[in-house]
Amino acid sequence: MPLLCRPYSFALVFVVAVGLGPFAGVMALFIHTTGALGKLFSEAVEAIEPGQVEGVRATGASKIQEVIFGIIPQVIPLWTSFALYRFESNVRAASVLGIVGAGGIGVSLYQSFQSFDYGKVCAILIILILATSIIDTISAKLRNQLV
Repeated sequence: MPLLCRPYSFALVFVVAVGLGPFAGVMALFIHTTGALGKLFSEAVEAIEPGQVEGVRATGASKIQEVIFGIIPQVIPLWTSFALYRFESNVRAASVLGIVGAGGIGVSLYQSFQSFDYGKVCAILIILILATSIIDTISAKLRNQLV
């Protein structure tokens, strides 16, 4: 992945634009996630099976009904999977964003490293690992229910 396409690259830009703090991190994650999900969502729509849409069209459905009954049911599992993956990815990225000055749990992690408080560093890392694991487990169950 090119360097400018990573969330912490956006974070550096937003730290300069709006200053230090969590707003810069939120904006960086928002811009990065919007771009990634837009690309993935559009590719999912392009890969649908046209037969289902043609079947709906053959019943005399309007364009809106073609989308609702022909396209949306085919892409919902992929869209959900992509959105859950991006959420999990953003949780992990939040720890890095704080290190570059964009707020979040990364600030606590960075400050604990600087003060040599390795017990706190370990606790933060355990929380990050547990949160990511829980999110991954829940998202896997949701994906299995949708597919």
